[in-house]
Amino acid sequence: MISRSYEMPRKIIYKHRCFAPSFNQLTMPLGNILQSAPRLESRGNRPLQMNFEDQLNALIFFHLQEHTSARELIQVLKEDDFARNTIAPEEGISRSSFSEAINERGLEQFLYVFQELQKQAVSLLPNKYAHLGDLVAIDGSLIDAVLSMGWADYRKKSKKARLHLGFNVNQGIPQKLFLTDGKGAERPFVHQILEPGQTGILDRGYQDHQNFDSLQEEQKHFVCRIKGNTHKTCLEQYEVDPDSIVFYDAKVLLGQPGAKQTQKPLRLIGYIIDDVKYWVATDRFDLTAEDIALIYKLRWEIEKFFAWWKRHLKVYHLIARSKHGLMVQILSGLITYLLLAIYCQEQHGERVSIKRVRQLRIQIQNELMGIENFAPDTDNQNRPPAEQLHASP
Repeated sequence: MISRSYEMPRKIIYKHRCFAPSFNQLTMPLGNILQSAPRLESRGNRPLQMNFEDQLNALIFFHLQEHTSARELIQVLKEDDFARNTIAPEEGISRSSFSEAINERGLEQFLYVFQELQKQAVSLLPNKYAHLGDLVAIDGSLIDAVLSMGWADYRKKSKKARLHLGFNVNQGIPQKLFLTDGKGAERPFVHQILEPGQTGILDRGYQDHQNFDSLQEEQKHFVCRIKGNTHKTCLEQYEVDPDSIVFYDAKVLLGQPGAKQTQKPLRLIGYIIDDVKYWVATDRFDLTAEDIALIYKLRWEIEKFFAWWKRHLKVYHLIARSKHGLMVQILSGLITYLLLAIYCQEQHGERVSIKRVRQLRIQIQNELMGIENFAPDTDNQNRPPAEQLHASP
């Protein structure tokens, strides 16, 4: 379990954490990060009823166990032996104190932990598409809000927030995020999410000829599907293989002259899959047309991530109402996913799957019930024995 205080002696930390060795192992990557994280200080004379470690512990537990409300989490923190003794603050936590902590405190710390854990995950996880470059799928996701969330403007009598996410396709993990109201425009966040040298994978909603020019100026690459009726001026056409899915490959300018036409030439690929015609614009001239088609296909990875993440970690079941609190909730869900990604790679040599998450939940339950001889994981004979997890490093 994550330590309750950075100054707590290490042997006491592990005395708490070894109660469920598998949960201890899941959260192990947070150890060094928490030692350097910004301190969460009380704003007044009263000590914090829930410090940052308590917040992080509780929200990881919330997502891992698929809780669906703050009320349910608070009940578990009070009545479940493991949650009460290892997750909850030592003095317990009331619903009002929990709500205050989530909605008003800890955002700087959660963002720091997410960023540092993301770097750690990148260094540990295999680079699946290294030959295609540093690929980042970018998309937005709407989050249903309640009418009392006045900041989450969307439509009349409808409130929604929007998450803008960059997803590292090569390692299969989230990379960078922004939160706006439901009306928040998506295109401007492409520049903020991408770093120079990275390739953004974008759907048709991100087509913007001015952005295509500015991204090239910033040395940020893109592979973006565009509308089929977009006007194109061909500057140079390249030969295509008649047996390929690709039927068009050329250097072009997009748009009508004098009417938002691109100033910088780019590459346009046309290909057909299952009788559907795709037009994809890119500044990547270093790859084959088939590689560009594959890159755009990989945009589906962010869609699969959103679906899995929302379904299995319950990240869109609101436990906060403020923009601050919702961002904390989302960050904690991303942190939980990163921990699972590291855990699944180290223990199973695989990417995150619900099968492995369920195995982890069952292992934790068996450990808590004191079942020492439960069936081993035959897929991973090299998993460290439980006694190693109890030892101080």
